[in-house]
Amino acid sequence: MKGMKFPGMGGMGNMQGMLQRVQKMQAEMQKVQADLQARTFESTAGGGAVKVTVTGKKELTSVVLDPQVVDPEDVEMLQDLILAAVNEAMHQVDAVSEEEMNKVTGGLKIPGM
Repeated sequence: MKGMKFPGMGGMGNMQGMLQRVQKMQAEMQKVQADLQARTFESTAGGGAVKVTVTGKKELTSVVLDPQVVDPEDVEMLQDLILAAVNEAMHQVDAVSEEEMNKVTGGLKIPGM
């Protein structure tokens, strides 16, 4: 297999070189995933009345409420603020993950990543 060339593939015809590049990309992607999972992301809602923290694994680790937003007469508003903050934090994880993976893959869409 060494030195095997495929017509029409230009510089990618070298199978061994291509496999090495794929292995390097896989290692870089694993590092990016590990780095992302170690990060935390914060989001707020209601002008800072609700603050949540999630990990890069999308695990909710903290919810901080301003006591002034805790109104027993309007629990629904508080629930909406919490949902908004959590959803925004999750979107941050997705956006940063996609951005970092695109740096490694050059925008190549790889299933499961």
